[in-house]
Amino acid sequence: MAQISANWMGSIPMAATRSKNRKHTVTAMATVVVSAYKGVIESVLAKLKDLMTGDKCTNLIAGVSSKDILFLRDELPAINALLKKLEDADELDPQAKNWRNQAREIAYDIEDCIDDFSNNVECVDAKASFLDKASHFLKTCRAHLEAAWQIKELKSRLKEINERRKRYKVEDCISNTNSAIVDPRISAFYKEAANLVGLDSPKRELTKMVLDEGKYLKVMSIVGFGGLGKTTLASQVYREVGGQFNCHKAFVSVSQKPDMVRLLTSVLLQLKQHPPSHACGVQDLINILREYLLDKRYFIVVDDLWDVPSWNIVACAFPQNNQYSRVMITTRNGDVARACSSDHGCIHNMKPLSESDSRKLFFNRIFGSEDDCPSHLKEVSFHILKKCGGLPLAIVTVASVLACHPTRLKEQWEYVRSSLSTIEVFRKSTLEDLIHILELSYKSLPHHLKACFLYLGAYPEDCVINKSELVKRWVAEGFVSTHTGQDVWIIAESYFNELVNRSMIQLPYKDYYNEVSYCRVHDMMLDMILRKCKEDNFISVIHDPHAAAEVQDKIRRLTINLNGAEDDTMAMTVTRQISQVRSLALFGGSKWIPPLLEFKFLRVLFLEFFLREMIIDLTGINQLSQLRYLKVECKECLLDGDIPSQLSIMLPGQIRRLQYLETLELPWVSDCSIPSISDIVDLPRLSHLVLRQHKGGLPDGIGKVKSLHTLHGFNLPMSSLENIYGLGELINLTDLSLHCGKRRPESTTFGWMAALIGSLEKHSNLKGFSVRSSSSCCADALSSWVSPPFLNLEQFDILDWTFSRIPKWISHLHSLRDLAIGAKHILQEDVDMLGTRLPFLVHLSLRMFPGGPTKERRILISGSTGFSALRFFCLDSGRMSCLEFGVGAMPRLRRLLLGLDPREWDKATPAGLDHLPCLEEIRVLTASTGEEGSESIKIKSEQIKEVFQEVSNSLLSPPAFNLLPRFRSLSDHVNCCKMNMETFK
Repeated sequence: MAQISANWMGSIPMAATRSKNRKHTVTAMATVVVSAYKGVIESVLAKLKDLMTGDKCTNLIAGVSSKDILFLRDELPAINALLKKLEDADELDPQAKNWRNQAREIAYDIEDCIDDFSNNVECVDAKASFLDKASHFLKTCRAHLEAAWQIKELKSRLKEINERRKRYKVEDCISNTNSAIVDPRISAFYKEAANLVGLDSPKRELTKMVLDEGKYLKVMSIVGFGGLGKTTLASQVYREVGGQFNCHKAFVSVSQKPDMVRLLTSVLLQLKQHPPSHACGVQDLINILREYLLDKRYFIVVDDLWDVPSWNIVACAFPQNNQYSRVMITTRNGDVARACSSDHGCIHNMKPLSESDSRKLFFNRIFGSEDDCPSHLKEVSFHILKKCGGLPLAIVTVASVLACHPTRLKEQWEYVRSSLSTIEVFRKSTLEDLIHILELSYKSLPHHLKACFLYLGAYPEDCVINKSELVKRWVAEGFVSTHTGQDVWIIAESYFNELVNRSMIQLPYKDYYNEVSYCRVHDMMLDMILRKCKEDNFISVIHDPHAAAEVQDKIRRLTINLNGAEDDTMAMTVTRQISQVRSLALFGGSKWIPPLLEFKFLRVLFLEFFLREMIIDLTGINQLSQLRYLKVECKECLLDGDIPSQLSIMLPGQIRRLQYLETLELPWVSDCSIPSISDIVDLPRLSHLVLRQHKGGLPDGIGKVKSLHTLHGFNLPMSSLENIYGLGELINLTDLSLHCGKRRPESTTFGWMAALIGSLEKHSNLKGFSVRSSSSCCADALSSWVSPPFLNLEQFDILDWTFSRIPKWISHLHSLRDLAIGAKHILQEDVDMLGTRLPFLVHLSLRMFPGGPTKERRILISGSTGFSALRFFCLDSGRMSCLEFGVGAMPRLRRLLLGLDPREWDKATPAGLDHLPCLEEIRVLTASTGEEGSESIKIKSEQIKEVFQEVSNSLLSPPAFNLLPRFRSLSDHVNCCKMNMETFK
């Protein structure tokens, strides 16, 4: 015992050295290669190597022979290579699956052992008291004992696994499969996919039903097997006729386990009605909806309805009236369709694609057209199409697999043909057959994409997934390889694009954005993902925290989907099987928070709440030493960007212990209690920091955080000049968002503006820059640039600041997609410059101040002005007669936002609105009725509504019209408008 104690005493300085070398460890961990088995073995190997670096292992972990650790390090690569081969096998027998599961679990356990040990032997602070040092010494001793025992046990288990491999003859289960290559023609696919093969006729039929002369409420049902395109058809009809229902329309998805509160709240928000700020039940929401819709002509699409009881609840919200209202539902169940459409309704049965449409969809995906298909592949193509049975989802999935083989070898196509089972569309085994096709697409994925794809199972059904959030979680989980030396975030985005390219994920907004920013997973694909996750123990999903106690196997990643449950007293028993969770996601919560301190191996923490008014206590997260990703989301704020959040979060006084933290995002938190915000400068891996208009300035020493890519939410005038200049030292920064609120007593606009310009001039890689301000600020200091330093800028939002003229250097920003800017004088030449020199502009917001030259001039936007890609345009001006749209103007514009003051309105509307062929909605912002002279404002607002409504109704395809009071800043209204550009699939 004395000998062991001596070793322990000698090991404490080593622990201090190890703590100092943490940065080296981080670098080693960042260069691992992700394997088929979700990256865990490579992560373990890197940590074992780090553990062996330097002095002998016996000095690091007392009681453990260096041979024990060397044995683990040498055996794991061979196991990893075999696991890769097993993952490529078409089918495994039960013994091989059992061996695979054991090998996977021991890799997790080894990594947990190393992480636990590293956490417990961290260096004690030199200023600590004698008692603290003594306590740390005892803790270190215990850590050595536990690690020594665990490593010996792990070595024994690994030997047993190797013996089983030999007995089971696992290698004999392996069969070769073809590998897939990335299809580089992603843009061509989306252009053809938008043609919606085979839907023209049913779309015309349903559109006619929606617009017929029946004045009573009619319920139409679209019924058919999954993958036939029911949702696509419903969304196309919705787009076609939605504008004729003004703003009284909504598109919602139900899912298998519907959250009725969330569903009905979504309907309310899409109808531009704000739900109560307090928690309310289903009955309250139904009453609100019935009262609002009673005298309205409305059109509601209820997508993916699974059973009659769900319809019986939802239907209560849709009152019978004689206003020509319509409800459309999609379902796989014929009984549900008949129950919904029993009175004044009709049923449309989806049919498989015809042979000609199937060929068109198939060949367009692979070659661009059927004529380009090589003759040696035509016969096998017809056999493949026959087995797809006219199912669009099956055709696109199989075609995507084949499109990833640019060599076009007949043998590869024959292999795919032989792998498929003949599909008879309406027999019971159809679901299994289609899942077999989906599994084929999964097996064709490269190893580095399989873990990323399965990770989509962590999100609920029908969830619209933010790409930025997803790739950050992939990185935090260790799924992204950096062996090429490229930036890890760029590689992660390329993984996402590969999955989109292969049609493994869908694009909910593909008609709007040039760049893919969101995705969703088809419900049948999600079923397959969840089955694979369960088989591989990759992700576990529960809907009740009590169910965690019944889990038999160790859970590594856990998603808790509460579906809006209002019980904040729920208990969760954290057993040993649960305590080793490394990724925890909570969806649909109200006030309940999991016992976070029980999850000491947690790397990823995502919390989504449905209430915008609550306090979240996260003061204990500084104990989660492995935490890499933390995000708190408010779903209700996402659904309705107009209403400010009162979400408050309590964070610990110090967060410097979170040395692995990469992402900290609190985008909807109104009050973030961080006693020592300067702690973030001590986080060596922090890459993304997103706050919501933090009251304080930039933390001291911000220039030290070289790893930062994203920085949002700090107050410029409250920041010292040294810290503002420090922004220029953040060489990796690509997204910067600040705000101007309360200022320091010694702060001057000239001073902090000069410091900001000096910093911006060092950021050639900046892609996004925005500033919010509670009061107008002159931005002419920025006009001095001849050429901007950030030529790759994509988003530039300084709408709250004012230029005398729009700077000429903006014309050099050829990658710009989103521009929001205000100026005292905006001339025709300025608008022409923006339209012709910025070809990728999708969002444009202009603020024109009264009294400028435009008072006597009219700005003409025509086909020659450019703006060919623009979808959203905002103009804030007292006089609407200054704007005219000519022939060919903004051919893709979908939403027009106009801000005006009723007291200055010239009783005109923009001329030439009939030249905007794709316009879907006009929103007009007026002064709030709470301002001085509110009675006069109210009268003039009614006049504005009458004039604009009349003009809107006179257009050939009338856009929806909405009049809103300007109760927040123009910037907030613009952002809200852009956020909900799409409320349907």
